Amino acid sequence: EDFGMWWLANVGTLLSATVTDATGQVQAWLAPGARLPIVFPQMQVLFSAGSTTYEFTVFSPEDYFNTSAANAGGGGETTMAPVALTTTQRLLIVALAEQMLRQDSPGRGQIPTSAEAAARLHWSMTTFNRKLDNVCDKLDKIGVRGLRGGKGNLATNRRLRLVEYAVATHLVGTEDLFLLERNDRENSTAATPEDG
Repeated sequence: EDFGMWWLANVGTLLSATVTDATGQVQAWLAPGARLPIVFPQMQVLFSAGSTTYEFTVFSPEDYFNTSAANAGGGGETTMAPVALTTTQRLLIVALAEQMLRQDSPGRGQIPTSAEAAARLHWSMTTFNRKLDNVCDKLDKIGVRGLRGGKGNLATNRRLRLVEYAVATHLVGTEDLFLLERNDRENSTAATPEDG
């Protein structure tokens, strides 16, 4: 507690955390050493260490800033539209976030390797990497940090950051898991020779 408010502090020295309100409309990237006031009644925190993404929720009796969906209407101008994903881009994100999405409560989830995700999707590694590049470029263009390659920013970190962002902002959710089942069905019927 400081200045009459409670704060969320990243006391680590290496890992950043993604912090969002319950609706996913407000998102912050909490760098090592940074802190953020707890201004929502519920805040979701996600961070990745190794190939594991951890998730927990902070609850507060205070509601300094409400972001309910009812506030989203009105006659103002929109400066940034929600990101539109193609079906295969959404499918790729769901495959990477599958374990997180299938959890009944926040906790931790393993993020698959690129090879595991490509196999889950029935894609070649070339196809998977191309589609991952495309979705990361699309999100980078709207300001999502940590998805572009560069010094100290390996592909592993990019996959983890993509899952953090997608889950925290509700870009994908449990309602999208059917895409994996549909993809499995389509690939199993394509691989099965027709009876003659």
